[in-house]
This record gives sequence, structure tokens and C-alpha cells, in this order.
Amino acid sequence: MRTILIGALLVVLTSCGVARVNYDYDSQTDFSSYSTYNYFGDMETGLSELDEKRLMDALDATLGEKGYMFAEEPDVFINIKSSVFRSQSGNNVGVGLGGGGGRVGGGVSIGIPVGGPKLTRELQIDFVDANKDILIWQAISESPFREGDSPQEKSEKLQAVVDKIFSKYPPE
Repeated sequence: MRTILIGALLVVLTSCGVARVNYDYDSQTDFSSYSTYNYFGDMETGLSELDEKRLMDALDATLGEKGYMFAEEPDVFINIKSSVFRSQSGNNVGVGLGGGGGRVGGGVSIGIPVGGPKLTRELQIDFVDANKDILIWQAISESPFREGDSPQEKSEKLQAVVDKIFSKYPPE
């Protein structure tokens, strides 16, 4: 019984830090025809200069593993957008009061939020066909974000988000 409780607790704790990713792509595109990439020169990523470098390092490593090569005249241009927003904690404590007698009943219930707002980073990565100038693939992720993370933690978290984003690339 104790092992089950510990396992359930680990699942809950690890699920809190996982990125959610939504994908969209042009179903008429032959993704096997792409082998080189580069970044748009005028990207405004919304990231700090250090985080932008960390993210691009993670992208370069992941794309290299998928057989892509960085090129001055690429098949695909990559655009990156990022934003951080505050959201209210989803944790609530409910307090209820009810009563009734005979065929008459009534009740009062309130939800009290527990914990403060949390930070979430939205990261959007677009692949644009360099020859046709059309969007062919897009991923938008949302993941927990902490401003006080160390540089090492930031690198690890960005790599984990990139791994999650590219876990379903190329689309089948």
C-alpha cells in the first residue's frame, strides 16, 4: 500500500512540470524533403538574450539528431515566439453548507483559492518553407516557469520542452 501511495505521489509531482504541446501542420507537405534549416533574422522571441541562446542550442541539438543541418540557404526557416503569463492556481478548497427538511432543501457553497498565481511560458515554434514562404508546421507549448531558476535549470527545462515539442516531428 505504501508503495502505491509513493508511486501516485511521484506521478502527481512529475506531471506538474510537464509541457503541454499542441501541433498543427500542412497535411500536403512532404517533410522528408527538408534537410536544412536556419532562423529568421528578424525574430523577436520574447526571451532574454541568454534564454534565447539556450533555446537555440537546444533546438540545434534536437534538429541535428533528426538529421537537419544548419545552412545559410535553408529548406526551412524557423520562427520563435515566447511569452510568460500569470494564471491563477487551479487548487481550491470548497466549503459547503446545506440543509433541508421534508421537500425543501437549500445550500451554500464557496470555493477558496489555495496558493497564488503561477507563471506559465508559452513557446511557439513555426517552420516556414523557405522556397514557398508558407507555414508548414507549428507547435505551441505551455509549461510552468520560474523566474529564479539557475542557468543550469533553465537549460535543462528548455531542453525538456524542446524534446517534448519535437517528439511528434515530423508528423506522420
